[in-house]
This record gives sequence, structure tokens and C-alpha cells, in this order.
Amino acid sequence: TERRELFGVTLEQPADNDPVTLDVLDEVVTAEKTFSGDARRDLLVATIALRYTQSNSVCVAVEGQVIGLGAGQQSRIHCSRIACGKADRWMLQQHPRVLDLPLKAELRRPDRFTAREQFIAHAELSPAERTYLAGQFDGELQPLSADERRDWIAGFTTTLSHDAFIPFRDNIDRAQASAVRYVLQPGGSIADEGVIAAANEYGMTMAFSGLRLFRH
Repeated sequence: TERRELFGVTLEQPADNDPVTLDVLDEVVTAEKTFSGDARRDLLVATIALRYTQSNSVCVAVEGQVIGLGAGQQSRIHCSRIACGKADRWMLQQHPRVLDLPLKAELRRPDRFTAREQFIAHAELSPAERTYLAGQFDGELQPLSADERRDWIAGFTTTLSHDAFIPFRDNIDRAQASAVRYVLQPGGSIADEGVIAAANEYGMTMAFSGLRLFRH
């Protein structure tokens, strides 16, 4: 039994100890019905991570690891944007132009990491930040174009899990831009039909787990 005391009042509930197993993928609700072996593994990784993450929370996973986690937000779409934004950066860190950046030899490892992160986020930087960043390189700085970013991310296949039902299709719209092809969520929203339709538009495979993993 879990207990929390607030202003002299003790709240109790049964502990959330049910194991997360491949059974959560049984109820597929989209036209696409198949989960690849990698997707099944990655969705389990993402869902287990959500169990221990502050709700609301959304997790993106690929290659057996979490690459984006949005947690503790009042709006679920904000969680999706944070998780997918982090996933985008993870994917872009592997772009050949990022790996081959002409960083100055004397830069320390933390400075090299920061320079790569700022290069990826170049469009978000202030003029002063861009000037400073340019000084970290030997040669002229050529940021990734929007087309380069979009085309590179499209070459990945990622998975996304929600700790509670997806209330609106905007979460699916944001997910597809981060190469999400497989989705797991509890289901049970009055908007389920529209969310399923959005997943079908993008050719995603989505299952309803019936498992809510709220943590507060």
C-alpha cells in the first residue's frame, strides 16, 4: 500500500505493481496490425520508463533505449512536444554533417557536446549565441536546412508510449514528424475514434493497453 500525507490527511492506494509484459500490445486498434520485434521491445522500454516518470508523461524509444521523455506537464500535447523534440535531437546528433563538424581541436569534450547541440538548434539561437557558436569551428558554419532535418529524421522508425489515454489527435500529428510508427496508449478517451483515424492516416500501428501509469 502506498501512502501520502497532505496537511494531516493520509491518502492510501494499492501499489502499482502489475508487470508490464507484451500482453499490453494485444489490442491493436488500427488498420495496420503488426508490431515488429524491435517495436515490441522498444514499446516495453518506453512503457516501463513511464511507470517511474511524473505524470502526465510521454516517452519515445528506439533501439532498446529511451530517446525522448516529456513529463510533469499540465497538457499532454506539451509532453508529446517535449518528448518528440528530444527524440529529434537524438536523431539529428547522428547526422553526418553533425558528426563531421569542424570543431576546433582545443575544445573540451563538454564544449564539443554543447557546440553540437547548439548547431542542431541553430534556428532557435539569438544573434549573440550564433556569433559565439561560429567561433567554436574552423571554417564557415552552414546550419542544417529544414529539408535536411526532415529527410534525416524520416529515415528512422521510432515508438511512442503514453501513460494515459491520448485525448486529441494533435499528439499523433506531432509524433509522426518524429518518425513514430508504433504507438501504445491505455485508450478509453471519448476522442479514441479520431485518434485512431489520425494514426491510420499516417500508417501507424497503435494498441490500447488498458494500463494507466499515472504517477503523482
